[in-house]
Amino acid sequence: MSDTALAPGDIGRLNEEKAEKGAWSRLGWVFWIAFGWVFLMSFSALFADLLGFQDPLKTDLRNTFSPMMSDGHLLGTDPVGRDMLARIIYGAQVSLQIAYTAPLISLVLGLTFGISAGYFRGKVDGTIGIFVDAILAFPNIIAIIAILYFLGATLFNMILVLGFFGMVGDLRVARANTILYAEREFVLAARAQGASHLRIMFKELLPNVMIPVLALAVIGMSRVIVIEGILSFLGVGLPPPTATWGKMISEGYTELSFAPHVTFLPAAAMFFTILSFNLIGDRLRTLTNAKTGQL
Repeated sequence: MSDTALAPGDIGRLNEEKAEKGAWSRLGWVFWIAFGWVFLMSFSALFADLLGFQDPLKTDLRNTFSPMMSDGHLLGTDPVGRDMLARIIYGAQVSLQIAYTAPLISLVLGLTFGISAGYFRGKVDGTIGIFVDAILAFPNIIAIIAILYFLGATLFNMILVLGFFGMVGDLRVARANTILYAEREFVLAARAQGASHLRIMFKELLPNVMIPVLALAVIGMSRVIVIEGILSFLGVGLPPPTATWGKMISEGYTELSFAPHVTFLPAAAMFFTILSFNLIGDRLRTLTNAKTGQL
């Protein structure tokens, strides 16, 4: 045997490295551009206080509707002279806080109810199905507005409400995948060994069911950003002076004829963020569906 011959362990390691590189390359350049935009917005929003942005609440009535690239204001100013760049970045703090937390609540609720419905079936499945139908029977946006009216339009309440109403999609995917895996050999073997229902659900089913639901949760991030923008545009979102993208769009749409940047810049930030989350989630969902089909 020559000196360059590889041991079986080396061959296995090389195959694993090739498979890992192949998995990363399958994501594609569109995925990485979208990921880069989300990372840039998240980094800027997280460290906004350290990056030297202007005060987003500071007004200057002598310098209203300044155009882009004006002195001291890279993206211009709004109707009361506040710096647009600073307000877009600080507005991202609100949108991304909701995007990263509300879908997590939806994920937990969706997995819990979905796995329970798909595993126990029968009355449990029927009861949860009625619960889901009741949620879908009432327009979500109207229900969210009503709840925020009575509880108060705070960031915490908005996260809870959006997380609750966003669980339906996660629940359905979790239920469908639980039914798919519930009769697999590893689940039957766990039952034969006397494992409890709770152990089977969380040790055997959850790791397999969670993969496609996580991909859906990324798409859910874009959905909650849209809803928060709609609520702010309608004037029922977070109260002033908090900067939000939806509120910024509503503040400038009446001046589109002579100051379009006031509306279009926050709208563009929202558009690219939503598009990026959708592209990331769609790509991850495609890969996870392919893996599921190979099982």
